[in-house]
Amino acid sequence: MDKSEMKKAYKQSKRPMGVYRIKNCKNDRVFIGFATDLPARFNRHKAELKFKSHRNSELQEIWNSFGESAFEFEIIDLLDYKENNKANANEELHVLAEMWVERLKNGGDSVVYLKNR
Repeated sequence: MDKSEMKKAYKQSKRPMGVYRIKNCKNDRVFIGFATDLPARFNRHKAELKFKSHRNSELQEIWNSFGESAFEFEIIDLLDYKENNKANANEELHVLAEMWVERLKNGGDSVVYLKNR
């Protein structure tokens, strides 16, 4: 497979989409977000945090204080491709993420919702 075929195959591949949690295991602070491409979003968060340029200043401050080893990145809910297409997926994911924020807050977790920008 040549480079252009690999690029085309990647673009056509279905990436997992859903709601994720970034948890600081030292202070139990939880950050909730969603993405249509979860692996890419995790990579983006980690890169921004490592280069001290994350959009969420609270998350960046906690990362700076505790370091990478204090954090867990976890997918907590997946959105099925069969039921949704990418056109309305962001809307569905937004609602799903808000439900998770409420569920976790009601369970006593200290939660920050990382709204997509």
